Amino acid sequence: MQETRKEALTTYVIENQEKFYRLAFSYVRDQQTAMDVVQDAVVKALEHIADLREMAYLRTWFYRILVNESLAHWNKMKREVLWEPEQMKTVLDTAQTMEEGGSEMYTAVMHLPPEMKTVVILRYYEDMTLQEIAQVTGASLSKVKYRLYTGLKKLRGLYEKEVAR
Repeated sequence: MQETRKEALTTYVIENQEKFYRLAFSYVRDQQTAMDVVQDAVVKALEHIADLREMAYLRTWFYRILVNESLAHWNKMKREVLWEPEQMKTVLDTAQTMEEGGSEMYTAVMHLPPEMKTVVILRYYEDMTLQEIAQVTGASLSKVKYRLYTGLKKLRGLYEKEVAR
């Protein structure tokens, strides 16, 4: 049974690796670090696959691990800002590519506070339900709704300022 769970997790990760990378990158804003975050999340998931009570919750369970790993790396990076000029260029180029593909709205989302950004990304970029987001973030459904609507209100305010210019 343990091997079946690991196989299911492996298949799930392979099928969705681009989504996972995109989510991790939205926090850490560095290609290599985003890949490391996803790898760390996969390793942690494989180590704790026995803790997953029902395979039906694999999606939200793994996203929770990934979001937690992303936030941990993001918080660590906030304290350490030691980038070489070449690394900075790579980060800026990758961010520009993602912004061009995702519009100015993506840029605005990236400037939201982490809790709001997580909810907005999971809802609109990963197409999760509010209940799934609550499971992923460990927050109550009402807190998820509050973060989503507050984040959207901030985005609307930014949009209205841009239109007024």
